[in-house]
Amino acid sequence: MTGIIFDIHQGAVHDGPGIRQTVFLKGCPLRCQWCHNPEGLSPEPELLVSTQGCTGCGRCMQVCPQAALGVVGNRARHCTACGQCVSACSQRIRRIAGEQLTAHELAQRLMEDAAFYRSVGGGVTFSGGEPLLQADFVLETLSLLPPDVHTAVETSGQGSSEAFARFAQAFDWIMLDMKAMDDDIHHRYTGSSNANILANARLLCQGDTPFVVRIPVIPGVNDTNAHYRAVAELVHGAPALQGVELLPYHRTAGAKYAMAGRAYRPSFDAEQPVFINQDIFTQYGIRSRVL
Repeated sequence: MTGIIFDIHQGAVHDGPGIRQTVFLKGCPLRCQWCHNPEGLSPEPELLVSTQGCTGCGRCMQVCPQAALGVVGNRARHCTACGQCVSACSQRIRRIAGEQLTAHELAQRLMEDAAFYRSVGGGVTFSGGEPLLQADFVLETLSLLPPDVHTAVETSGQGSSEAFARFAQAFDWIMLDMKAMDDDIHHRYTGSSNANILANARLLCQGDTPFVVRIPVIPGVNDTNAHYRAVAELVHGAPALQGVELLPYHRTAGAKYAMAGRAYRPSFDAEQPVFINQDIFTQYGIRSRVL
C-alpha cells in the first residue's frame, strides 16, 4: 500500500499530547477559504516555487519538458511536477510537494525518532490535507507501529462513516475540526455540506476514543456565540471529550498560495479581529483553550 505525503514535521507541540512528529498527507475534499496548507489540497505531487530569490536565469525552463506548451511566471503552464527544474535551479527556490511512500517506508521513518517522542509523552500525528482520503494507507502504517507509540489524527471528518469509524477504533487520540455548524455557512466557505461531518461527530461522541474538538476561528464566518453554543451543545456530555481548542485565524494563511501557483482570495475580511468567547464552553462544563 502506498500513499502521498508532503511533509513530516518534527517537534510539533499543538498536534496532540506532548511533543510529536506530524505527517501531512496530500489531498483534501474541502476548499476552506482560510486553508494555510494549499500544497495539501491536491492529491498529486506539485511544484512549489518561492516568490523571492528568482534571478530569472531561465535554467528551470531550459530543462522543463513542458515549457514548450507555455510558461506562466517561472513555471510551465502544464507542469507535471517531474522535478527536473528543482535540481536545475541555482537558487534552490523550487521543490516538489508530494512524496509517494509505502506504508512500510513511512513507518520506518517514524520509528527513527519514536523513542525520543515516547520519552516526552508524545507520539505520531497524521494530518493533512485530509487523512480520511488515504484511510487504508494511514491504517496500514498504524498497524506497523509498535503498540506503545501514541497515535493521533487531525481530521475534518469529511469522509465515509466507515473510514471514520475505523479511525475511531485505531487511533489513541482524535482531533476533529468543527468549521461551521450551519450548513449554508459551511458550504459557502468550504465548498461542501457539513452533513457527513456532523454524522461522524455524533459517532465520535458516542464512543470511548479520547477526542478534542478544534475550531479554526475565522473572522465574520464562525466567530459567533451561536457557533460556539452549537458546538458545545453537540459535544456536551460526550464521555471521551477532552476539550475544545480554538485556533484564531492568522493573516499569514495565504503566504504559500503564490508558491503553489494559486491565488488567495478569501471572501471574508481577513483584517478583522476574531471574537472568542470561552465562557460558553465553561457553561457546558467543557474545558477550552486558545492555541
